[in-house]
Amino acid sequence: MLQLQCFASQSFRYALPFHHLINRMLTIYQPILRNLPNDSPMIKALLLGIALSANIGGGASPIASPQNLIALQNMAPEPGWGVWFFIALPVCIISILLIWILLLVTLNPGRGTTIVPIRPMKDKFTGTQYFISAVTVGTIALWCATHQLEPVFGDMGVVAILPMVLFFGTGILTKEDFNNFLWTIIILAAGGLALGKAVNNSGLLRTLAEGVTKGVDGLSLYAIMVVFAAMIMVIASFISHTVAALIFLPLVREVGQNMAEPHPNLLVMSSVLMCSAAMALPTSGFPNMSKSKQSLCGLVLC
Repeated sequence: MLQLQCFASQSFRYALPFHHLINRMLTIYQPILRNLPNDSPMIKALLLGIALSANIGGGASPIASPQNLIALQNMAPEPGWGVWFFIALPVCIISILLIWILLLVTLNPGRGTTIVPIRPMKDKFTGTQYFISAVTVGTIALWCATHQLEPVFGDMGVVAILPMVLFFGTGILTKEDFNNFLWTIIILAAGGLALGKAVNNSGLLRTLAEGVTKGVDGLSLYAIMVVFAAMIMVIASFISHTVAALIFLPLVREVGQNMAEPHPNLLVMSSVLMCSAAMALPTSGFPNMSKSKQSLCGLVLC
């Protein structure tokens, strides 16, 4: 049950746009890991479970990962937060349970493992912490109501400016925090959108889509969805999830639009979820690379 709680909490954190916090989240689990023997299967199970559940959590919300933002750009009309949660959360919950069962069966982490109780924190919530919690919950609520509030805010990006103004304006975040943001990921996502526009406007996307459409001609909608999901699962395991989304999602949308009964949003949604779920290798996605690096470098056991 401890494993399942860790996996669920990690997946929830990744449903919010805080992928860069995975290394900091390790501090939550270090007290447990430090008290385990070096050869304990619990260490492997926890590290694998955290990495895999973080990947799964990357598909839970529209802003959880760059590939989801790319998916939104390829869906018309864009699904709201409620629709996205309705589709993605059951998939994520079932996937986390399957990961937990798989790790229990393959690693048997409970064998010879004794968990040392951790002293609970007794510090009370400060005013700053209440303020941060209120702003976070308020921002998520506004994101969930994006479509209803579109005449007021316009795009969800405008809502994202509100916590930045409040946190930086009150001094909770500083210039150093701003400089430490993972701007490379933001630039990658934005540059990918520009690349997608170029591929579309040049006619290359239509040419590729026509070829793929002929290849899947005669297949049912769900057969086409399985074909794309399998293709993305293999490719995205070897390359970045974001890069896989940049390559496939515009193509998937075009194929979906060219079907006799168009279902582009369904194909794009299933494809982007598979982008997050492709995690077969230690280099498949940032969570895998982060946990693999920590394990190899001995940061957990030092």
